[in-house]
Amino acid sequence: MANKSKSQGESNDETQRPAQSQSHQPGDEHRMSPEPVSVREDYVGSDKLKGKVALITGGDSGIGRSVAILFAHEGANVAIVYLNEDQDAEETKRRVESAGGKCLLIAGDIGDQAFCEAAVAKTAKHFGRLDVLVNNAAEQHPQKELSAIKESQLIKTFRTNLFSMFYCCQAAVPHLRKHRGSSIINTTSVTAYRGSPGLLDYSATKGANVSFTRSLSQNLVDDGIRVNAVAPGPIWTPLIPATFPAEKVAKFGSDAPMGRAGQPFECGGCYVFLASDDASYMTGQVLHPNGGEIING
Repeated sequence: MANKSKSQGESNDETQRPAQSQSHQPGDEHRMSPEPVSVREDYVGSDKLKGKVALITGGDSGIGRSVAILFAHEGANVAIVYLNEDQDAEETKRRVESAGGKCLLIAGDIGDQAFCEAAVAKTAKHFGRLDVLVNNAAEQHPQKELSAIKESQLIKTFRTNLFSMFYCCQAAVPHLRKHRGSSIINTTSVTAYRGSPGLLDYSATKGANVSFTRSLSQNLVDDGIRVNAVAPGPIWTPLIPATFPAEKVAKFGSDAPMGRAGQPFECGGCYVFLASDDASYMTGQVLHPNGGEIING
């Protein structure tokens, strides 16, 4: 494993995992080697979210899977929205139920407003309430040149990464207003703060996610709905082999100050905190599980 402290003439092998790639986004977790770690083996819940219901987009794998399982450990029931990764979704459901929670699977495209409205309505009807909305799903398509970003890619990236947050929040807020301690948690990215030359449209959506979080927090503060975000750095999720060439995937995360990519569980606890009453005095804020990169945001 790479270690950035070895900088005094020592050479490092930055390879952290087998070179691998996948041909489609958002990618399949069961095809990854090694598979991401969703929850620490010694994790013990303490009913921080007892009785709550959460809707998590992109909940079938990666960070979303970790959040779903951790929420279940903390006493919540969850609905997870995913595109078409049925095998991963079923595994997440199995693990949520093993942790003591109930899990509703909803497949569809969050870039479609009607689908988002239906997913929220289905969740509220199935569980009888909605307390937490986690806007987590995203896509990214690297391009070396600005001119290479076609209109179709630009529209698709913004629909998935930004428009969906508006759609889901618009549908969820009337339900969230009904319950004390309700919250919205958005997944942004370290790229919102430091940029990314090869992910121009993706990083632009992530910057918009931050501004949306801050603005919506002020808009909903009188309703008692907290709105916060998490800005992960390099995390080992299916989106990585589904985005980058195999040789880059093998070294993914080696340039972080900690010298490695993070695991989903190293982000998941941020969402538990922000969804719980432990964060009752926080709104409009962003947490940064990024392996030590200082971004002053």
